[in-house]
Amino acid sequence: MNGLIIGMPLIVALIAIALAFDFLNGLHDAANSIATVVATKVLTPLQAVFWAAFFNFAAIWLIGLKVADTVGKGIVDKNVIDPQVIFGALMGAIVWNVVTWWRGIPSSSSHALIGGLVGAGISKGGVAAIVTAGVAKTVAFIFLAPIIGMAVAMLFYLITSWFSHLGKPSPIAADKGYRRLQLVASAAYSIGHGGNDAQKTMGIITVLLFSQGMLGPEWHVPGWVIVSCYVAMSLGTLMGGWRIIETVGSRITRITPHQGFCAQTGGSVMLFTASAFGIPVSTTHVITGAVIGAGTARRASAVRWNVAARIVVAWFITIPAAAGVASAFYWLARAF
Repeated sequence: MNGLIIGMPLIVALIAIALAFDFLNGLHDAANSIATVVATKVLTPLQAVFWAAFFNFAAIWLIGLKVADTVGKGIVDKNVIDPQVIFGALMGAIVWNVVTWWRGIPSSSSHALIGGLVGAGISKGGVAAIVTAGVAKTVAFIFLAPIIGMAVAMLFYLITSWFSHLGKPSPIAADKGYRRLQLVASAAYSIGHGGNDAQKTMGIITVLLFSQGMLGPEWHVPGWVIVSCYVAMSLGTLMGGWRIIETVGSRITRITPHQGFCAQTGGSVMLFTASAFGIPVSTTHVITGAVIGAGTARRASAVRWNVAARIVVAWFITIPAAAGVASAFYWLARAF
């Protein structure tokens, strides 16, 4: 017990850093939920961030905890985890998030955290510390998540266009209808975003507590950790991420309410499915793929492929870049 008491200030500080990352995740990824509704002027930016933040938190009642389990014990062997590993992982993710947020690049907060955990974990326990199945699943969905999001968004666009052609509504009536549907789709995406992304920080905090013997012999996510992570992410979303909102909402392709509805519906389907299977996907990758899919369904030339290409490059370098920064912070922590 004395060891836990002596280490308590460090544990509290690491939890605070983890919640700061969760806040930054909400700030960085606000664009995922609201970029299309802002671009189509369905909501003002202020209305949109409140809308997204509310539904980010609403996920607490609707989404399970399988993603938290995957991040906490399915990426790095939980027996390797110590405070220095957690510190390195969080700082690697935070530094990469700040850099990409500043540059307006919609990279993945999720993969920055996974990369940070991998880099710090390898620094502590070598390659043997990595849980191959969990990392392989996460890396596979770097490719699969945006492709599935793109395919589902294209499918929704084609189906809804067909129904619109049959019904022959006036352009004004169709636009009004899709604006209303876009609100529903944005709410669903915000729930999926909160449910998948907040759980990653839950996993980090829980494995830290478990490694210090503060949860007893059985793995479980404490209720206060769940609430704290959802609150931190929702507050971050309220702050918005305006540079990235511009990139997702208008620089990839010009979004109409019809396309915005299809993009966010396709993205929501992907997020809810991934959360159900405990897969920590990138909400940034999903919505970017879905926006490209909705734009391509109209016509391929509507997509600014040079912008999309720069975004994809950021996807590939996020995990190794965050891992490298995390490794440096791990050794820095060890030195002190």
